Amino acid sequence: MSDLSSSNVLQHPAHVSRETYEPAYPRVIAIANQKGGVGKTTTTINLGTALAATGERVLVVDLDPQGNASTGLGIPRGSRDLSVYEVLIGSAPLHQAVQESTVPGLWVLPATADLSGAEMELIDMQRRNYRLRDSLQDSLRMDCSREMNFTYVLVDCPPALSLLTINALTAADSLLVPLQCEFFALEGLSHLLNTVELVRETLNPVLEIQGVVLTMFDSRNNLSDQVAHDVRGFLGDKVYETVIPRNVRVSEAPSYGKPVLIYDMHCAGSRAYMKLAGEILRQERNAQAA
Repeated sequence: MSDLSSSNVLQHPAHVSRETYEPAYPRVIAIANQKGGVGKTTTTINLGTALAATGERVLVVDLDPQGNASTGLGIPRGSRDLSVYEVLIGSAPLHQAVQESTVPGLWVLPATADLSGAEMELIDMQRRNYRLRDSLQDSLRMDCSREMNFTYVLVDCPPALSLLTINALTAADSLLVPLQCEFFALEGLSHLLNTVELVRETLNPVLEIQGVVLTMFDSRNNLSDQVAHDVRGFLGDKVYETVIPRNVRVSEAPSYGKPVLIYDMHCAGSRAYMKLAGEILRQERNAQAA
């Protein structure tokens, strides 16, 4: 989508109420990049697992019609009777569609192929950009006595700047961007950042950039070092120190319905995601102390 500001996906500021959105418990992080194949779903699955391993209670919202995050966390396609699709169109409350994953302390709001048609249905609905946010508030933030008192919600976005992604950015406190260490890494990133600014101005004034994580880093390849250098020069301290290496165990794990931290907790990919989780938690503590 080349111009969100002139499309029906993101309403013009003149027609959007600038609602005050107070970030509350839990912390909602959208994981997005309009470019496919950058490790977005892999980062969602394994960061969520790493956070859960530290004692956080995590909900992964699978907002991609491919449903790969659901599969990678052990939710069979045949058991997704209720999914994020029903939640967005309003036929089921969010807490009824949430399922336990194969990871202790981590739950999933799964996706099905039905989600691919949701945008056509949402386009004429009231508060179309706020559907996910409203569902999160109604089912999670309004009832702290429920078992599902999550501390983090990670939203795995589709590889496009679509109405689904806008819903994620409107619901989120922050955005985490996985960026592959390849030649075209920065191409399209400025468009994503411009979209974030537009969402902040019109729909969600507290949205911030959580950070950028470099993925598929190959230490044997000079190009990876050059891309990392360029990205850090462009974005500075918004880029995490942790880089996610290109690792065959990370690629194998989803076929077993497991995050790599459970499939092989000692591999380089697992260690990197645990380090990334630690860096994010320190970032959160520092922000709260400031």
